[in-house]
Amino acid sequence: MRRYDGLMTDNKGKGAIFDLDGTLLDSMGVWDQIDVDFLGRRGIEVPDDYMAKVSAMGFRDIAEYTIRRFGLSDTPEDLMDEWNRMAVRAYSTMVEAKPHAIEYVTRLKESGARLAIATTLPVELRGPAMDHVGMSGLFDVVCGIEAVDHVGKDRPDIYRHTAGRLGVEPDKCTVFEDLLEGVRSAKKAGMTVWAMHDDSSDRSWPVICDEADGVLFDFDQAPLSL
Repeated sequence: MRRYDGLMTDNKGKGAIFDLDGTLLDSMGVWDQIDVDFLGRRGIEVPDDYMAKVSAMGFRDIAEYTIRRFGLSDTPEDLMDEWNRMAVRAYSTMVEAKPHAIEYVTRLKESGARLAIATTLPVELRGPAMDHVGMSGLFDVVCGIEAVDHVGKDRPDIYRHTAGRLGVEPDKCTVFEDLLEGVRSAKKAGMTVWAMHDDSSDRSWPVICDEADGVLFDFDQAPLSL
């Protein structure tokens, strides 16, 4: 891990693309509890590998996978509605920003960088969460996975789409991600990738450290020059 000190450099013409859940937001614990409560109502314990299996999927894909895996009679719409009701309250009132995330994003913005969000989090959750932590208005572009044909982060589609929306070439973009699938896909898109540690990615962390260009435990360690 390399620590950066000093003044922010000029980042004009460069882009920074951030994941939300687990990267800018300390929110994965919310989903852990939602999984426990949701499956518990159905008499099912959360399998150890469940979070890892669904972490890079789009919202509907998670619903369809959950129905298949546990043999549920619910429709995907039923599951998504139930999860949304549970999550909206949590994201509106409980989620917090990762340490020094807002300060770092603000400094990047002041340095001239173009800033974007690329997230699998549905719009009805990402808006309340960003409002709650005071992040709204800091980003030039907010892209959800619903904007691309392949709704998942196991392919580079969302990163390429977001770079296009920013008007920045992929090789001038730096991505901040917490998931191994996201790290790999952003690298395939030709971008520099910094990995933020999150408890949800503990199992993959040694591989993430090998494949990312840099790793972070706190945004006060993030690069000043993109």
